Amino acid sequence: MTRDTAIQLAEQHYDSGAFLEDLRRRVALRTESQEPGSHAQLRAYLDEELAPLLEAWGFACRIVDNPHAGAGPFLIAHLHEGDDLPTALGYGHGDVVRGYDAQWAQGRSPWQVIVDGERWYGRGTADNKGQHSINLAALAAAREARGGRFGFNLKLLFETGEEVGSPGLRTLCEQLRDELAADVLIASDGPRLAASRPTLFLGSRGVINFRLDVKLRDGAHHSGNWGGLLRNPGIVLANAIASMVDEHGKITIDGLRPPPVPESVRRALTDITVGGNPGEPDVDADYGEPGLTPAERVFGWNNLEVLAFSTGNPEKPVNAIPPAAFAHMQLRFVVGTDWLDLAGIVRRHLDAHGFTMVDVEVERGMPATRVDPENAWVQWALRSLTQTTGAAPVLLPNLGGTLPNDVFADVLGMPTLWVPHSYPGCSQHAPNEHLLAPVVREGLRIMAGLYWDLGSRESDASDHNPAASLPRQLTGARRHEH
Repeated sequence: MTRDTAIQLAEQHYDSGAFLEDLRRRVALRTESQEPGSHAQLRAYLDEELAPLLEAWGFACRIVDNPHAGAGPFLIAHLHEGDDLPTALGYGHGDVVRGYDAQWAQGRSPWQVIVDGERWYGRGTADNKGQHSINLAALAAAREARGGRFGFNLKLLFETGEEVGSPGLRTLCEQLRDELAADVLIASDGPRLAASRPTLFLGSRGVINFRLDVKLRDGAHHSGNWGGLLRNPGIVLANAIASMVDEHGKITIDGLRPPPVPESVRRALTDITVGGNPGEPDVDADYGEPGLTPAERVFGWNNLEVLAFSTGNPEKPVNAIPPAAFAHMQLRFVVGTDWLDLAGIVRRHLDAHGFTMVDVEVERGMPATRVDPENAWVQWALRSLTQTTGAAPVLLPNLGGTLPNDVFADVLGMPTLWVPHSYPGCSQHAPNEHLLAPVVREGLRIMAGLYWDLGSRESDASDHNPAASLPRQLTGARRHEH
């Protein structure tokens, strides 16, 4: 059996309709983690859908209760084939956002996969059931091609709370750091840069939300009688925000700006074009940090956003000076930003600019992660994807959005390789979520090749095998495991 055999088996799984049947069964399980009372469905997805498949392959599986009270459980699976083999960790999440059943077009149900041309509609098709189903099917193809073996050690971690912020995931990984240790994370989530462009990303930008409040008095006062005499909280807050980010989107608080874009990141982003796909808005070329390309602004820099702003009664305005105003703010940030001190940084800035009446409340945050694009594992994966597709994939040092990648990169301390199987127009988190059939088929090919390459040893390496250049020091790093 060969690498081509693994890829052909993955294609056959798609062409026969077996993959679609698997996906339909998984989408039918209403694993809405945002809904109270969903615990039984979440557990059933792990215990009845995923665990039996993995156990049939020889994995040791167990369901682990979430250390965060009330949150959904985890599935941990192990398969150890040899002390001298590399160990990979795989990840996925079985939960989905709310179905919003009544909002789907043309009588579609979020709990049925409906095929309409190249689009496969259904909740979780893109996020994340479809994506981890592609990886599981590709693993099966690589295993069959190698005669019932992977050629590497594999650990799998599935959670059921990603759509509510992954409660308990960090704590679990801290508690089971040794058990989950691996040489590399290989997982799939998020979108490709474009549907037609296979993508590899290495981490994600961090995110932190915070609220600004101005409360100046208890009630509103007539704007004719008191205008010009009473400070308007809406005007105060608008100017406070304007002191933090200018009209062109440039962040003006030094503490919220990242270090200069590393040269390795600049090189990786040189040929990346953002936007321009059907249904996407036009990029504002003159907005954001000056001197950066659009790709550098979204993948290599920070942006400060106003998510919501309210003062008075926007729906039914009256001729009165409102007593209060508030804004929901968000900072998306890259590695090197002092995000843990955001409250102090913003507080000091506002005070220095005379906005002592503006209160700051940090709501939540998630760290940024990024693997050096020149890391040996990254270069290995690029060679594998290129070998399969015939063209170099898009390499993003980090996703513009945010994933719980910090638990793998920081807590477990491993390089992280993400190969997404969705695309920007997939309606993720919205009604009419869908996968694209051509991306599914290509994703199966890519992952079958990647898993085959991971299991290839020097004895079966060749000029046509990307694993031939996998550095010796990257293999067998977990020989102490059992």
